[in-house]
Amino acid sequence: MSNKNQKVVLVTGGARRIGASIAEYFHLNGYRVIVHYRHSKQDAETLIKKLNERRDNFAAAISADLDNFDAYEKLIFDANAIWHRLDVLINNASTFFPTPVGKTNEHDWNLLLNSNLKAPFFLSQAAAPLLAKNNGNIINIVDTHANKKPMKNYPLYSCAKAGLAMLTQSLALELAPQIRVNAVAPGHVIWPENKNAFSDAEKKAIEAAVLLQKEISPMDIAQTAFFLAEQASITGQMISVDAGMLLSYL
Repeated sequence: MSNKNQKVVLVTGGARRIGASIAEYFHLNGYRVIVHYRHSKQDAETLIKKLNERRDNFAAAISADLDNFDAYEKLIFDANAIWHRLDVLINNASTFFPTPVGKTNEHDWNLLLNSNLKAPFFLSQAAAPLLAKNNGNIINIVDTHANKKPMKNYPLYSCAKAGLAMLTQSLALELAPQIRVNAVAPGHVIWPENKNAFSDAEKKAIEAAVLLQKEISPMDIAQTAFFLAEQASITGQMISVDAGMLLSYL
């Protein structure tokens, strides 16, 4: 495949954690990768350097603040300017923190809804003309709890991810037949960096709920995202990668 025809993927929040694994896996499988980051400049630069050492001029990074509405179209414009094409948009960037009723304010609402729902919609809207040129696709990283079971003390995060799950179906309907839209719904993969996000008892309960009694790795999520990117007959679907965790809650 010539460089001109090399597929390009943009991964939001792609410098660290699940996003970095997604970027690495797509790169491993021949994609050019654009890693979006906000604060994680050093992580992004380290990842890009590693990927370009494996295959030169196959990875780049772009910084953007997804709390800023003006950043959405600019991010897509800047991404397209690198290799002049875009085949896959992966809406992975996410904010996560508890918002118990009675202790939550509008700023919390904006932070959680911006990254988990608002940005995916407006990035998808901005990217759609580019994706349509190549019969591209959009993959949203949701949460297994978006299926049926909200998380206690996380009402805003839960409703934002549930909204993203419905947005996946809505965009699949709106953007067909040129663009496919799907979602991956991870279970517990990596504990939040905020050590107060879950108590020890809550962590034990979450681990006990995993039916397969195994850890879910970031690479499990990356491989599922790649599967959806390559399967030309799948759209409007959400695949839970949670080792059976949601079933134990039903």
